[in-house]
Amino acid sequence: MIILNKSLPRRTFLRGAGAALAIPFLDSMVPVFGAVASGITQRPTRLSFIEVPNGIIMDQFTPSTEGENFELTPVLKPLAAFKDRMLVLSGLAQNQAAKIDGEIGGDHPRACTAFLTGAHARMTSGADLKAGISVDQVAAREFKKHTQLASLEVGMESSEVVGACESAYSCAYYNTISWLNETTPLPMENRPRVIFERLFGDSGTTDPKIRMQRMKENKSILDAVVANVKNLREKLPASDRGKIDQYLDAIRDVERRIQVAEQQSDRELPEVTGPVGVPSVFSEYYKLLVDLQVLAWQSDMTRVSTFQIGHEMSNRAYPELGFGDAHHSVTHHQGDKEKIAKTIQVNIFHAKLLSYYLEKLQSTPDGDASLLDHSMMLYGSALSDGNLHIFRDLPIVLFAGGVKGIKGGTHIKFPTNTPMNNLFLTMLDKIGLEMDSLGDSTGKLPLPTM
Repeated sequence: MIILNKSLPRRTFLRGAGAALAIPFLDSMVPVFGAVASGITQRPTRLSFIEVPNGIIMDQFTPSTEGENFELTPVLKPLAAFKDRMLVLSGLAQNQAAKIDGEIGGDHPRACTAFLTGAHARMTSGADLKAGISVDQVAAREFKKHTQLASLEVGMESSEVVGACESAYSCAYYNTISWLNETTPLPMENRPRVIFERLFGDSGTTDPKIRMQRMKENKSILDAVVANVKNLREKLPASDRGKIDQYLDAIRDVERRIQVAEQQSDRELPEVTGPVGVPSVFSEYYKLLVDLQVLAWQSDMTRVSTFQIGHEMSNRAYPELGFGDAHHSVTHHQGDKEKIAKTIQVNIFHAKLLSYYLEKLQSTPDGDASLLDHSMMLYGSALSDGNLHIFRDLPIVLFAGGVKGIKGGTHIKFPTNTPMNNLFLTMLDKIGLEMDSLGDSTGKLPLPTM
């Protein structure tokens, strides 16, 4: 067998008809000789931070026992297939960041602002916002040296709400969980077409007429680069051909679903709060946004993503569950058993959708493993009790078992009021970023190792 000491360039693009398409990290991009010395055989670790709004019913979330033999609670049962990767982390809080004695109101904006920053949101409805850099952006500063996009911020509600939303707190605090620095919140993008074009190119103009005409042409980006795809495939080994085919099939499927949503948006519908081109069914919308984030990781366009399932105080309804009550209203149940039951259904629904995200990562090859094998994903809420607006004992799950020597399949209870930013220091340490402090942190957290 003849082995050639050559490889595809790390940043290889397929081009055609003005389109440029990044391809995934292939084995052919790693030189046969010198790979160990260069260190590029090591797949990068990706980071994802996912927030669900309005708290979670904690006795349906928190396991009753600690350690490895804990029993999955109703909210965690949809994630049973990933228990070996799961670390349920109890006792984490953002009391110091989100709450100051004497403050009345504004619990929701302070909670989501502190979620990834560990910083206190200044009360203002103007432009003088202040919080702190979020953990995703700390990682993005390092990872952007290697990727086209520093990070990807995705949300499921519009970030165009302005003014004061609660107790003189600017709506800008609700619109994101990601902060570039202490004065710059990063908007979460909720339009699938915009995210797709950010990853794979657009019409080269912001003129809405030209963009709409491009959409109506219904031409796939893959159609534009088809000749280049064929030429590349002929040069690849069989294993990489399979990865290319899977990646391109995923892109074509996402394109098709975006186009369907856009076609549906042309219908005459009653006034809605969602943007044009968004699937009308929540679960379909969620899965489309997840698939875009997976494509971003698969192509190594970015290694950091944040995903805000809904704004704090979100009054989204979930008719898929068989009732039309708004989410925020049922979380303020005041002991009403019917409202509590509906809140639990929403919590379980969110967990079922998270399992789709995990399954997608697990089924996507990355070297000799999968994207899930090379990812750390944090999932949780910025409040524990949504009825009483409690900032301690937050519902937090970290999916990282097998990554960087972390052992999953365990429930760990830390001392009450342990800053959540302590966990972030540990996560950053696992990707090679040594930091002494972040927000309200007091030190790194010990995680079980294999």
